[in-house]
Amino acid sequence: MSIAGTPVTEAYVIALDVGGTAMKGAVVGPDLRPVLTLNRPTPVRDGPQAVVEAIREVLADLDTRALTRGIDPVRAGVVVPGIVDEELGEVRFSANLGFEDLPLARRLKGRLPVTVGHDVRAGGLAEAVLGAAAGTRDVAFLAVGTGIAAALISDDHLLTGSGWAGEIGHLSVEQPGPPCACGATGCLEALASASAIAAELSARTGRPVAGAAEVADRLLVGDRHARAVWDRAVEALAIALAALTTVLAPETVVIGGGLAESGELLLDPLQRRLAARLTFQRPPRLVKAALGERAGCIGAALLAQRAMGR
Repeated sequence: MSIAGTPVTEAYVIALDVGGTAMKGAVVGPDLRPVLTLNRPTPVRDGPQAVVEAIREVLADLDTRALTRGIDPVRAGVVVPGIVDEELGEVRFSANLGFEDLPLARRLKGRLPVTVGHDVRAGGLAEAVLGAAAGTRDVAFLAVGTGIAAALISDDHLLTGSGWAGEIGHLSVEQPGPPCACGATGCLEALASASAIAAELSARTGRPVAGAAEVADRLLVGDRHARAVWDRAVEALAIALAALTTVLAPETVVIGGGLAESGELLLDPLQRRLAARLTFQRPPRLVKAALGERAGCIGAALLAQRAMGR
């Protein structure tokens, strides 16, 4: 999928970013600005069928509200976490939503055709078109939150790998290393995700840690345990980014998700450690994501707009 430029269209689309806890939806204009928004909880505990029905209801609600205002959307874009085949509109597997081998685009089609995409790839697309990497042809977008995943853009094309591309969180970076939810050990996600960092500091101190922001706060006041946890996470990220730089040579690496909120506290040491691991490779520029929680929804709108030109 080429990302060059913003699609030329006068149409409105519906965009929906479906997460494990909440769904963020919008009716989006040709300029990619939302004219209507709607947030609802994701009923994961009620099972995958309930999640599909909830998505259908949000899409229908946004469509009805738009029509009431004289706006006629022509397509919907829906992005979800997991292994997503954008070409087929299928979710091969999503642990967060309970989906497996689900033809989601077909299940959601009603008045409007639906384009289905991956949430992190959609966020990376948005950052490359409108955000921190706008105008860059080679981009890696890392979402570092409860887990870690990447969107990879090479020569202005978004790499999908039939849904399998971007699982950098399961790259082995430390052996022996801590167990990962995927079944392996020493994965990047098990060392450097926001949840892993918080859990590690809690284990070291015996006190509950609310999240990565608390780890950063303790680091700033000189907590030696926080320093050890943070340094280990930064080193793990540097190892993974060195491999990514060697293979794909991104000009810009955009860091998003909860850990990115620490800003230069993360980016400065990560840039130094990455540079120390590179020899002949082109060192990428590391930047904080610009679009925040809006990236997935904007990316879903972009996917819907681009699908209209196929």
